[in-house]
Amino acid sequence: MCFSKTRLTYNKDILSRHSGECAICLEELEQGDTIARLPCLCIYHKGCIDEWFEVNRSCPEHPAD
Repeated sequence: MCFSKTRLTYNKDILSRHSGECAICLEELEQGDTIARLPCLCIYHKGCIDEWFEVNRSCPEHPAD
């Protein structure tokens, strides 16, 4: 794993409608949840992606990007 690669940034938002499940915790993304939208447009619970980024430096669903 290359640690020199910078971590992705994201836009923090409040979810306005149900949007399936978070691919990290596998729980539903529900209206009112605080989410993170990555540049690839994937969305996750903000807390989930913050923990993910402590160990990984890419999108969980697009690791090669």
